[in-house]
Parts: sequence; structure tokens; C-alpha cells
Amino acid sequence: MTEFNQPLGGNDMPRFAGPATMMRLPSQATAKGLDVCFVGVPIDIGSSNRSGTRHGPRQIRAESCMIRPYNMATRAKPFESFQVADIGDVAINTFDLKKTVGIIEKAYDAILAENCKPLTLGGDHTLTLPILRAMAKKHGPVALIHVDAHADINDEMFGEKIAHGTPFRRAIEENLLACDKSFQIGLRGSGYSPDDFDWTRNQGFTVVTAEECWYKSLAPLMEQVRAKVGNHPVYLTYDIDSLDPAFAPGTGTVEVGGLSTWQALEIIRGCRGLNLVGGDLVEVSPPLDPVGNTALIGANFLYEMLCVLPGCQYG
Repeated sequence: MTEFNQPLGGNDMPRFAGPATMMRLPSQATAKGLDVCFVGVPIDIGSSNRSGTRHGPRQIRAESCMIRPYNMATRAKPFESFQVADIGDVAINTFDLKKTVGIIEKAYDAILAENCKPLTLGGDHTLTLPILRAMAKKHGPVALIHVDAHADINDEMFGEKIAHGTPFRRAIEENLLACDKSFQIGLRGSGYSPDDFDWTRNQGFTVVTAEECWYKSLAPLMEQVRAKVGNHPVYLTYDIDSLDPAFAPGTGTVEVGGLSTWQALEIIRGCRGLNLVGGDLVEVSPPLDPVGNTALIGANFLYEMLCVLPGCQYG
């Protein structure tokens, strides 16, 4: 019988002590032998406004010490289902974004070669592009569930084709995505033209603005998502700025009128039953939230992603 790694419990070691890994899980250098890995990508050199997301992975790990192994709401038992460990951070080049994108893609090629599903601690949203490049090599064009205040489909930023505001324009151009099965949820704020949100609609995406989510449960929306995506491989990318800044002030590009944490949980839990091949949580900037609540929310969302991966036991 397989013995699965377990998070270090609060009765075995005080929550404020022990290993500085995601959920105080065992660490290892590679994804070999794992079903799922937590991996950090500590970058903010793709950010356009306030920096600090390079510190996101470390703070998310620190705040994850309070998460227990059993999901009381959904009855998910991920640590009786999967072999999970924290494989540390991708060794990015903090002075060269283009080189960093290549380093990330190579790192995820290695993770996927082990048939391991990555759950990524970000880092700014640039990181999703190289992950999707690796995913497409493994699975073909994937469906996308993109939760964010921003569409991240700029053609360029300051003359650059790769930054945290461009990844999904590049992903579509490179045929990394199954656009007719892809969703953007929570978009809002001001823009330059209607094309800021309409461009992905014109590529086949379903776009659900934040205003369409106000005062509602998002469980019915996720029924539509599941029906449209079916069994197609799907990747979940969650930008913490999709939340209203009342919940998550620690991010670089806040927008008013965002989602609530309970709507976010409905979105992630609504991915249960999908062929989820990985996910990321991006744009946590700890210097902008000294109390750590933004990182704590991010840690919980990553745990919830773990709980909806295919093969997770319930009961």
C-alpha cells in the first residue's frame, strides 16, 4: 500500500515552526515519483505597476501552515489520494525576463515528463505563458479557466511582447489554447477601448465580467463551464487581483468591484469533474499586505485546486 506524504500536523510541531514548505509538506528536488507538486516561480520583472510578487511564493508557503489535510466543506482527502511534495522554486534569471520565460518552460517540461500535475505559486502573470507552452507540448491546446480583473491580452507593453499583461494574446497566437472551451471570469475596471475585453470574445472565449457576477452565486456559471469544457484538458490560472481589494489588497494592480472569496471558492470547487492538468495562483505581492491575508487566501486557493484534481478521493 502506498504511503502518501502528509503535511506536518499542528499537534506535532507548532504552526509557526517546522519546514518552510507549502503546507509543511516534504520537499524534494524534482517531481520524480509525485502525482502533484507545488512549485514556486518568484518573478516580478514582468510587472507593469507595483512590484513585489517575487516574494509571493515564500509568503504563500508561510501562510499555508494553517491549512489542514482534510477539506471539511467538500470532504476531499487529497493526501490520501496523491503523492504530493514541494519541489521548491524555479531558478529564474531575475535580470532577464526573456531568459526567465525559457527557464520556466524547461522546468515545466521536466515536471510534465514525470506525469506530475504542477500547482504553481506566483509570481507575476507572465509565468503562465511558458507553463502553457509546456502544457501544449504534453496535451495539445488546452482549455483555459482564467480568473482575473484583467484580460492580459495586450499586444505589447512598452514595446515588449512578453510581460504580465500579454500572456494570453501570445498563447492564442501560438495555438496553445482551445479558445472555444476557454473562459475569462471577473474582468472589470477601466480600459482603452472595448477591444480590451472583446478581443478574446472574438477568438471564441466566453468572457464573464465582474458586474455579471455581482450579488450571485457562481455555481450556475461553473455548471456552464463544465458542460462546455467536457473532458478536454483544462488549465486553471487564478490572479489574486480578481478579488475585490477589500479581500486581497496585496497585489500590484487592484481594481474596485471584484469577486468575493466565497465566489472564488465556488469557481475553484466548481472545477471538480474537469480534466484539470494544472493550475497557478499569481500576483500575490506581500510587501503590499503586511498582515499576510492576501497570501493566506492564495495558499487556501492552491489547496482547493489540489482538492479538485482528477482522482482526488472524497468521503
